[in-house]
Amino acid sequence: MNEKWNRWLPFVFVAVVALSRWPGLFPPSFSAMYALMFCAGVFFTGRKAWWLPLGTAILSDLALNVYYRRHGWPVWDLSVLRYQLFNYAGYAVLIGLGRWFKPHSSFAGLLGGGVLGALLFYLITNTASWLFNPFQDPEYTKNLTGWLIALIKGTGGWPQTWEFFRNTLFSGGLFTALFVAAMKLTAPAESPAEKEAGAPVTPPENEDEPEEAKV
Repeated sequence: MNEKWNRWLPFVFVAVVALSRWPGLFPPSFSAMYALMFCAGVFFTGRKAWWLPLGTAILSDLALNVYYRRHGWPVWDLSVLRYQLFNYAGYAVLIGLGRWFKPHSSFAGLLGGGVLGALLFYLITNTASWLFNPFQDPEYTKNLTGWLIALIKGTGGWPQTWEFFRNTLFSGGLFTALFVAAMKLTAPAESPAEKEAGAPVTPPENEDEPEEAKV
């Protein structure tokens, strides 16, 4: 039963991630996407570690762009699309970070890795927002002050970016904890042969050894 669940869990994660991205369902930047990218690097093998999470991001981004375009946002403009590429750079960093961990790493270690990945994603994407400024926000001047405003305060008319930062870290930690717990609880049990293979080997006592030598 555990093996069956373990095989289907990646697709359950994908469904949760796609749902978490829909506008209005969660607070801004509160998403399971960061956790999916990191956990894919940890738990998924081979090419699945890349195509499954990135494919989820592409399909959900296309759906979101259609939604936002109907509400008047210029999401298909080149400047916006170029900025979105940095989201994928951030996703690649998260997957790569996950590859440094192992599925049998401690729960605390994986949770810390997920939070670190969310932090890196925030820094990458907000720096790209400041650098390219796709919506021509006047606060994002090309100097240190403008960069710090992009990271901490943001532009007028929107929640301050430190709130996005809080939501990013909290959702990264929460969903990483849920995904890691689900993967560890449904992982196939170690077989007796595997346990024996990892156990220390005690050399057999030499039966032919003279009694005097054993004393």
